[in-house]
Amino acid sequence: MQDLTRALLAGDPRALARAITLVEEGGEAGREVTRATFTRAGSAYVVGVTGVPGAGKSTLVDGLAVLYRKAGERVGVVAVDPSSAFSGGALLGDRIRMQRHCSDPGVFIRSMATRQHLGGLAEATPAVVDLLDAAGHTRILIETVGVGQDEIEVVESSDTVAVALVPGLGDDIQAIKAGILEIADVFVINKSDREGADRLQQELESLMSLSERGAGEWVPPIVRTVATEGKGLDELRQAIEAHAADPASRRRRQERRRAAALRRLRLLLERGLVERLGACLPLEQRLEALADQMARRHRDPYSAAEEILSEVRVTARRGKSG
Repeated sequence: MQDLTRALLAGDPRALARAITLVEEGGEAGREVTRATFTRAGSAYVVGVTGVPGAGKSTLVDGLAVLYRKAGERVGVVAVDPSSAFSGGALLGDRIRMQRHCSDPGVFIRSMATRQHLGGLAEATPAVVDLLDAAGHTRILIETVGVGQDEIEVVESSDTVAVALVPGLGDDIQAIKAGILEIADVFVINKSDREGADRLQQELESLMSLSERGAGEWVPPIVRTVATEGKGLDELRQAIEAHAADPASRRRRQERRRAAALRRLRLLLERGLVERLGACLPLEQRLEALADQMARRHRDPYSAAEEILSEVRVTARRGKSG
């Protein structure tokens, strides 16, 4: 494990790939590599790209990666895909659009399956971003799964969030229906050569004029792109850089990072408590039995949970007296 960690910190892509796999598996080896590298991360700038399905997120990420590479940046891409209902793995169709980077050692692309985790990201995404950061990638691009309403986790994992919309999907206020208007630092109207782009921009401007913002707060710009032709991508990059340099946005980024750290810590605590609970009690058997009673309407969920907690308290008291 020490050799793996040293190779990862030196930028070895094979070591990085292996470390990401260990983290995704969730065992002790993944925890060990995270402990060894966590304090070496924190320098990369993370851009999240989210939005409605079919908005061209993969093409936008691909185009941004090209621009960052031209600027001499090392780029990491975390592309979160929906899970296969059969294998549980990622459906990798969107990665076809990123094939031109396969021979570039300065670009590392990792596809991850959501594995039924809500929020638009895979559960291991924050840890994977840290590994990419520790391995020397200065720009990290996160492409979410594209589910819309549940895509709020990308806010905590990213320094700048670009929300991609497209005209002509039958609803000019997609941002409201998707519930993602509030998370955007930059709006991207992709496929803006389509009919309805002007109307979509007007709707967005109208909606933003109604939102409450304090003096000096960042106002998300609207960038129009045709990503398949490379049009507007440099303007998008400039909008991201402007957000990165904005003083109010810097303060908000710190708040996001604290929120992300707190959420991550709570998740680990919950998992650890469940694991310790399972070590003290035949937890799965008890849960199955209680769930069966609930399904038959013989028990309510609160009394069922209280029964487990009461057993935990009894077990804990016995442990102390022993």
